[in-house]
Amino acid sequence: MDEVVREVVVVNDQGLHARPSNAVVATAAGFDAQVFLEHDGRRADAASILSVMTLGATKGAKVRIVARGPEAAAAAAAVAALFADGFAELG
Repeated sequence: MDEVVREVVVVNDQGLHARPSNAVVATAAGFDAQVFLEHDGRRADAASILSVMTLGATKGAKVRIVARGPEAAAAAAAVAALFADGFAELG
């Protein structure tokens, strides 16, 4: 099974609160891949908004995206793009 790892930084002021966490979950669900986020020794399943929110990733936090499956590369790229765009919260 293919595995892709991407490193990203949280750039939006509020970090991974409810709306960005929901965006991660909705985006990851669109791919044939399991997606996880890792931060500060914790791992969150991107299929669960509660799991993503409990990572506690604030602005400036480094997060690893780990995706496995047939569409792992596309899933990791799509989730990484959300982080790069600041979840559309940058003013």
